[in-house]
Amino acid sequence: MGEISEACCSSSFDAETMRKNKVGIKRLFITLSLLFSFILGAPFLLKTIEIYRSPLPFSEIDTLSTSIESNPVWFPCSFQAVYVGFDHTYTSANSNEIGFSIESQMREFAPSSGVCGACSDNFSVSVTIDSASSCSRGLWKCGALDGLKLEKNAADLDNEVDEYLKAVLGTGEEKVYTVVVVNKDDENGVRAVVGKYRHAWIVGNFGKEEAEKRIAEIFMKVFVNGGRDEWTIPGEFMPVGADGKVVLSFNLLNADPRDWIYDWDLQEIDQTLLAPIMKALKVVADVSVESQVLYHTPKSSLSHWDDQRKSQIFSIKDLPFFVNSYEWHLDTSTAAGGRSKILQFVVYVPSAKECPLSLQLPDGEISATNGFISPMWGGVVVWNSPSCLQGSDSSHAFRHKISHEEIRTIFETFVGQLRQLFGLKSDEVYFGASGLTFLLASDRGFSEWELDVLSRQHTCFNLVQCGTTLGSLSRLVQSLPRMIITDEIGKQVKFSLEAASLALSNASIGSFDAAAVSSRQARSLAEDAFYHPSMMSVSYYSFEHCFAVYSPFFLPVSLHVLLAVLREFKRYKQESKKYVAWLAKTK
Repeated sequence: MGEISEACCSSSFDAETMRKNKVGIKRLFITLSLLFSFILGAPFLLKTIEIYRSPLPFSEIDTLSTSIESNPVWFPCSFQAVYVGFDHTYTSANSNEIGFSIESQMREFAPSSGVCGACSDNFSVSVTIDSASSCSRGLWKCGALDGLKLEKNAADLDNEVDEYLKAVLGTGEEKVYTVVVVNKDDENGVRAVVGKYRHAWIVGNFGKEEAEKRIAEIFMKVFVNGGRDEWTIPGEFMPVGADGKVVLSFNLLNADPRDWIYDWDLQEIDQTLLAPIMKALKVVADVSVESQVLYHTPKSSLSHWDDQRKSQIFSIKDLPFFVNSYEWHLDTSTAAGGRSKILQFVVYVPSAKECPLSLQLPDGEISATNGFISPMWGGVVVWNSPSCLQGSDSSHAFRHKISHEEIRTIFETFVGQLRQLFGLKSDEVYFGASGLTFLLASDRGFSEWELDVLSRQHTCFNLVQCGTTLGSLSRLVQSLPRMIITDEIGKQVKFSLEAASLALSNASIGSFDAAAVSSRQARSLAEDAFYHPSMMSVSYYSFEHCFAVYSPFFLPVSLHVLLAVLREFKRYKQESKKYVAWLAKTK
């Protein structure tokens, strides 16, 4: 009977739908282990291709850029008007009324909309009355001008008066712009002079409205805007490099050394004339000086002989072709490859066949300086050799030195060209709506009030450039998620923002010099971050590019492992069903 039962059960077993033994999980475990090893290795793979990105303060950058764009950088300015020798109608009781009237006149000279780098529109004018019947004391010492001769035609006394007013007004930390108006009968009219410091004086006989208008014009058009008619700051208005440095490169060019050879000694000029200029401009730029002598450097333009003037003539229309870029090898400075600005100042010594060489102005007259400037490049002065009238012979081939007097005259012309390159007037006269105003020239090349103008405008320009550069950097970094951002870039951005905030703070309290220095640092750091070598690298790429590179290596293997797991899991389920069917059959 037992044999009959076993045979019956064997005849009812279906090998395709049943199995007698339990399904093992060894094969499933091996395939799952292989899959999990791939999954666990994925983070390590991503770590190996990870791009390091130092966190940048994007919100602070956006705040700074928006603030600078929407709110022009303004400086608080202090103004003082001093009336000396006026009649009894000018008393300390109505000094406030006179001050309000001058403020009203100043707003008429001011632009309709706020200009970055100018004085804020909430300025006030303090008025001091110094007369026999009334004396209101302020920063001005009453009776200070007693005994000082202020005559209209006494141009020789201008420097003396300027120094005297400097001693009276003092040079404290607070920068106050002062106009002293002296009532004096003079049939020749009115004489207005702006000194080398932060004061001006007007001598003459005029009415109340005329005096207020003249004072207001000197305040706004001269002290605030530097004597320029336009109020806007052009794009690259100041020849200062992105790193805040300027290199003054002085070049002596001998057009044809077969005629004559000239050399120079700049050591004394460097100490007496250039050193004060470098010190004066230290606030807005780090200035350095270099020089060289070149030979075989003909000009590119042509000139023609003028029998009447007995000279070779080149005109204004020839200036764009004067500089010979192919043979004037001027960019030999070590700073030529960096971000420093190089201003080229060229002394051109013409050859014998084109000597003497003179520049003809549009009105037909010959230029007194015989020189010209090229904006953002530099200036050229044509210096005619004393040997021009003697002709050319072998003796001229010996080396000569330009005399000290000639060098000084040439460099005085260069100083005027440098002033023009910095956006200031090269002459000593300002033609305003209310009349002529004389501007005293400083031994340093730049007056204190002119340096204030440069500091304010340079601060504004630097902050605008800083905000623009950091904003561009922020947008660039956010648009490229796999761009490398080193810690050095992060620190430069952080320090740039701190310097910009400090510059804005200094500007708000009227610290012109400190604001200019901080803004220069802010712009320099922003430029350093934007042009960092790692930012120029080709190692950053999009995630799609990364996937396209690595997928041919890992995708086929991963796909086979995944398919093997699916097949093994499917087999495990099928075999488990067979075992369950067998158990159900045996019960």
